[in-house]
Amino acid sequence: MMAEVLEYLVVGSGPAGLQLGRQLGAAGRNYLVLESGDAPAAFFSRFPRHRTLISVNKKHTGWTDPELNLRMDWNSLLDDGPDPLLFTDYSAELFPPAEAFLRYTADYAAKHQVRIRYGTRVTRIARDGGIFVLTDADGGSYRSQRLIMATGVSKSYVPDVPGMELVDQYADFDPDPEPFTNQRVLILGKGNSAFETADSLNAHAAVLHVAGPRPVKLAWRTHFVGHLRAYNAGVLDMYQLKLQHAILDGDVREITKSDDGYHVKFAFFRADEVIKELRYDRVIACTGFRFDASIFDEECRPEMAINGRFPAQTSSWESVNVPGLYFAGTITQVRDFKQATSAFIHGFRYGVRALSKVLDERYHGIEWPHTSVPAETAELVNAVIGRINRTSALYQQFGFLADVLTVDGGQARYYEEMPVGRFEESPLRQRENAFVITLDYGPDHDKVDPFDFTVKRASQDVANDSGEGHYLHPIVRHYRNGELAATHHVTENLENEWNRDVHIEALTKFFEQQL
Repeated sequence: MMAEVLEYLVVGSGPAGLQLGRQLGAAGRNYLVLESGDAPAAFFSRFPRHRTLISVNKKHTGWTDPELNLRMDWNSLLDDGPDPLLFTDYSAELFPPAEAFLRYTADYAAKHQVRIRYGTRVTRIARDGGIFVLTDADGGSYRSQRLIMATGVSKSYVPDVPGMELVDQYADFDPDPEPFTNQRVLILGKGNSAFETADSLNAHAAVLHVAGPRPVKLAWRTHFVGHLRAYNAGVLDMYQLKLQHAILDGDVREITKSDDGYHVKFAFFRADEVIKELRYDRVIACTGFRFDASIFDEECRPEMAINGRFPAQTSSWESVNVPGLYFAGTITQVRDFKQATSAFIHGFRYGVRALSKVLDERYHGIEWPHTSVPAETAELVNAVIGRINRTSALYQQFGFLADVLTVDGGQARYYEEMPVGRFEESPLRQRENAFVITLDYGPDHDKVDPFDFTVKRASQDVANDSGEGHYLHPIVRHYRNGELAATHHVTENLENEWNRDVHIEALTKFFEQQL
């Protein structure tokens, strides 16, 4: 008997798959989530290897507004209703244990009765006409009109370097620091997994080198939370205070192994790529992860991007070459790679909500949700000010998600949380007047040391609308019949409250001039 054809199959019950399942269920869709493990969010049963999350869990904000609280809560999934399930009720630690997240996701799945089939490892994805056909390890078959991959990045990304197969991989090495005592250790990679590992060995290793071809980028400067976080930066202190540990900038050319350990040929960028052979007792590769496309048949295999690490996607998170194949969760970071927050729960939870709107619009005839606003200047300003002072979506997905306010004649409509890229391709851009509202940092913000108060800041001349602040602030762009007509930067505020007279008066003047 042929399997039922579902409307949606979701592969993976991590945080993105769980939230998407909840949204599909609430909309009355015929869907199923397939999960290889025996519980949701199984990835977090192994990662991070040292069992402490670096996603912020700021429980105490002084606010009572749940929407504002989500600005400081990086772990909770979106949960509509009067009594939302929040991760902040599972741990009070700023950097909580991974086990707390496993308890939270299990409860989230149970509360919302997400339809999940556990113990189901998908081994093949094919296409029969317009239907996706999935086969699991036990020979079970599943059919669906549309497929959403929410598997995350499940395979280690191993650079093409001779000898890389000889070293330990972050995904499966034993993180117990004791065996590394008094050893020379090389860690390959300069992301948080590399520095997390380095910090765990900081007090044990005799010599600890962290190496990679790109400079260390600090999250507090770039505002990209995937760059090195202060929480993991202890080894930088050791390096700069001359305590044997060091950061190496350059390329590994070859790794060999002999009786006395590993021999690594390293080309130093700062010395015109002079190659030196270095000896280590242990080498650990912390070089990241990638999406596994091997389970797709050739005729429906998604095109890949960024060195084959992520599936290439449209502005609606659909595969660029396989219609009906969508993506959710951390693999959607290909759309804002190392810029915004789609790689992380506090970013992609809003992407998943927007994806539901995309599916509703495309397959179920439901227009993108919007509210009507009187087409009067004061009302338009009030609508924008009200949103920018409360929204968590635009705050977390800075520069990536936008509100869109259209004004045609005497009618105005307010659309919330639309991907900027999707707006640019949509009919909304061609309206007589379309105002795109984002929260974002100023140009070249990552080139300014935020702790150096001697750096000359951009002018904040509100009267002339010339301010382009470096810190997070609202930006309103006016498109007239498809063309960008003007841009207004709302003045920065220390506590991200843009409701003072200086903000309202300048924004009012902008709308009056543009309309």
